[in-house]
Amino acid sequence: MGSKLAAGAKQNRCCESCPVNLSLSLSASLTVIAVKAVASMIILSAKGKMQLTYPVFYIMIVLMATSCAFQVKFLNQATHLYEATAVVPINFVFFTTSAIISGVIFYQEFQSAALLSVFMFLFGCLLSFLGVFLIARNKKEEHLQISFIDCGHIPGQKLTDKIQPDSHSSSYGTLNNEDNSVKSQS
Repeated sequence: MGSKLAAGAKQNRCCESCPVNLSLSLSASLTVIAVKAVASMIILSAKGKMQLTYPVFYIMIVLMATSCAFQVKFLNQATHLYEATAVVPINFVFFTTSAIISGVIFYQEFQSAALLSVFMFLFGCLLSFLGVFLIARNKKEEHLQISFIDCGHIPGQKLTDKIQPDSHSSSYGTLNNEDNSVKSQS
């Protein structure tokens, strides 16, 4: 009975980090698409088909840099919120799956592949996922210190210590303006 409760608690902690890992993996998938597009355009330009004059090249470079920055930010936040042994395996599976799906959709990577090759590739991914989870399954878990991801400071707004404002105040659901907080302190 006790082992079932421990297994359930462990499963809940892993499921709690899934939304964070999903946003992290989607950002990583976008990075993969942008990197492949930029690399393909540079290769075509080197072969004589100039791609650097098209605006989409520069859009993809901006997209690549932005998605890399978000990926690092989300990974950093996730490792602060959850134990790395819960974040890394789930992130690995989500990232790999989303990168494969995006490659299949945008670049038709399996279009000319034989059925056996596709099956062996997917079986290899499954074995890789299984190996990561087997390695990380018995690691120590930690409690959350904060229960949200900080997406950055909003200019002109004062940050407060409260995650949820008092529901009985007149400012419930609104942000505190710095001007209002300065007036109330005076």
